[in-house]
Amino acid sequence: MTTPPLVSATVCVRDGVAWVDDCIQALIEQSYRPLEIIAIDDGSTDGSKEKLLSWHDETSEVPIRVFTQEAKGLSAGRQLAVDVAKGEWVAITDIDVRPEPDWIETMVSEIEPLDETETVVAVTGRTVFGHAGDVVSRVRSVEIARKYRARPRKTSLANGPCSMFHRQALLDIGGFNPEWYHAEDMEVSLRLIGNGGSIVYAPSAVVAHVPEKERKRFLAKRRRDARAHVRIVRHFPRRKRIGPGLDFIGSSTLVLTVLPLWISALISGLPFVYKAITMDAWDWDEAQEWWQTKILLSTLLLMVLHEFILWRGPLGEVNRGALREGKTTLRAVLSIRSLTFRWSVALWQGLLLGMYDALTGKNGHQPFFKR
Repeated sequence: MTTPPLVSATVCVRDGVAWVDDCIQALIEQSYRPLEIIAIDDGSTDGSKEKLLSWHDETSEVPIRVFTQEAKGLSAGRQLAVDVAKGEWVAITDIDVRPEPDWIETMVSEIEPLDETETVVAVTGRTVFGHAGDVVSRVRSVEIARKYRARPRKTSLANGPCSMFHRQALLDIGGFNPEWYHAEDMEVSLRLIGNGGSIVYAPSAVVAHVPEKERKRFLAKRRRDARAHVRIVRHFPRRKRIGPGLDFIGSSTLVLTVLPLWISALISGLPFVYKAITMDAWDWDEAQEWWQTKILLSTLLLMVLHEFILWRGPLGEVNRGALREGKTTLRAVLSIRSLTFRWSVALWQGLLLGMYDALTGKNGHQPFFKR
């Protein structure tokens, strides 16, 4: 009988003191053995460091080792955990996540390849986002659930909250680069695939994410996603990638169109406003005729397209699902409209910031003029 491999379960935290105990306890309660837990504090100032250190116990049945570093970022924290890990496999999760008891056991059961085309170097599970009754957390919960439903067995992303990597495979590609700005899991995944490895999806390996209910936090994360995506597309263009395409983009492509649609609709109405202001005397018939012949059709078309995007297709599924999970009221509908618009603005901000990073060679980008 083959000896089960040692798995190092790792988690990093910066200023997440309220989540520490539940996360560490969930890791201790994993059914899989042999297991060790490695926790990294990344320059916390809210008491997370002290809370983590109180869990340090290298002599317990599941050894827990806690390490601290200055605020260097999640990539640096993940790499420190990989460096000190003793396991053949390294599982990663986030401090605001609660893994199910069989999370690691289920992932380990998937490490054997199905055929000669697979060299399994990572297994990724499924994250279930909770919701707290508000529109933001309901939208996030439904969107993430939709993303996972569309995943094939061979995937292009070992998601940060719910994945396990072969440690030596990680070291062979250089591990997590501390210069990466966000989306370190995607960068590592694409490098592993580029090095001949396979990432497999295990839908039964489930972790529960706390509700993402603060609008400001939600928008900040979407801005970071878009900013990091510029780096990913630049460093890993489709013509140079092998294996499956990027399968975790979700609704963002459609959300991007919302801001341009609104801008176009507003611009199309400016001539009518100008006409109304510059008429010597208000003549409704003249104004109405001008509106009907020059503006109305284009504006209506843009608004119909906007409504289609909001309520049909992938984004529509998310919005309709969010309404079903809550209460379908006019206020809820308007709240979703507002959130989608601000979400679109955040994505465009992130793309512009990503382009700036590319030009200046910051946040993990290769210098633009030295490529």
